[in-house]
Amino acid sequence: MNTTMKTIICSLLLACSVTVSAQEARFSGKSALEEIAADKFLAAGNMADYDRLPRTALTPTPKGYEPYYLSHYGRHGARYMLEENDYAMPVELLQKAKQAGKLTPTGDKVLAKLDSMLKTTKDRLGDLTAVGLRQHHGIAKRMAQNFPEIFKTPNLPIHSVSTTSIRAIISMMAECEELQGANPTARIYNDASKADMYYMNHPAPRQGMPSRDIMRAMQKQSAMSDSVRHPERLMQTLFNDQHWVYLNVTTGPLMGKIADIALNMQSHDGDAWLLELFTPEELHSLWISNNLYWYLMYSNAPQTGGKLPWNQKYLLQNIIETADTVSQKQVSLRFGHDTVVLPLLCMLDLDGSGVSVENLNELDKTFRSYYLIPTACNVQFIFYRPKKGKQGDTLVKVLFNEREARMPVATDNWPYYKWADVRQYYLDKLKN
Repeated sequence: MNTTMKTIICSLLLACSVTVSAQEARFSGKSALEEIAADKFLAAGNMADYDRLPRTALTPTPKGYEPYYLSHYGRHGARYMLEENDYAMPVELLQKAKQAGKLTPTGDKVLAKLDSMLKTTKDRLGDLTAVGLRQHHGIAKRMAQNFPEIFKTPNLPIHSVSTTSIRAIISMMAECEELQGANPTARIYNDASKADMYYMNHPAPRQGMPSRDIMRAMQKQSAMSDSVRHPERLMQTLFNDQHWVYLNVTTGPLMGKIADIALNMQSHDGDAWLLELFTPEELHSLWISNNLYWYLMYSNAPQTGGKLPWNQKYLLQNIIETADTVSQKQVSLRFGHDTVVLPLLCMLDLDGSGVSVENLNELDKTFRSYYLIPTACNVQFIFYRPKKGKQGDTLVKVLFNEREARMPVATDNWPYYKWADVRQYYLDKLKN
């Protein structure tokens, strides 16, 4: 057994030992149903508001060290939903029921609420919302507050790159605007180009991935989603004639669309009235489907051979290679999507994000989409060097949604790791 393989095996054993404790700390020791019962908006999964998640105080900088470089990848902030049908389908169906005299008084109120929301979405599908702007201003403000040694540097170079998505570009501009206010002398370079998309948002893999694995995973997700979704109670709340519902309504998709709109009200500072239509158990069942989709399609799922996260390997390479070039205080910001953040988390295995789960009925014990990829989710690498006149290794710590995270690399000074160890570990994983 060569040295590289021994290092990987030792690190994997270490990862197993820290995964449970890291997940328990992030999950607060509660079941997903308990968490959703306490805050129904969490059932939005990847559309949950970033600011609903807890943050913790950061560990002081090691004695004799100073932070000098911050490297980041973050998702765009809260947004409108993507497709016209996401808003229009339930409105059209409830209008049909109203014309037939089949709505209850509650159904009438729901129709009015959904129709009002639909009108605000004209030419706005997928756009960043005011909540999304606020999220990014807050993230950048805390960056500057947490690491003044970097962000107060005169003429600080900040290199900021976005995917070509408008919502990602505006998210980038919001953070850069905040950082410029914190340091008017900062030299900020913004870019959004197809030339960077190979590492910023690499296309979904199809070559090299057996199509039968993808199809089986999608079929499994669809079957499990159907088995946990129970729309009967909601249909009785909305409609006064269940035989008409049987003949005219595809109940599962209608329930899902109404729930999606209700849950996405948090992206608009909207009220929670529509959520009152759903019990915590119903929302939990809908979330299970969301959670399962993200696990099977973008995570370290054994059902797809654990291959899918490595489609974004070029991003991890870029993070490592860019860090190798840094000799002065500076910042690298990257803005993209949840479909990239989640694979990055899995490649890094931050706090056990790369968990492999065979029994999907137990997935929510170790994998919860609302903790992993809420709107504006992000990963920050903060690099530390010895102060002038001091000796020592370059150190790094990682913030996962602004909380100090564990990596599957040995350290005696968590949350700080020797960059040389971290760098070599991930280079070896990329190679193997």
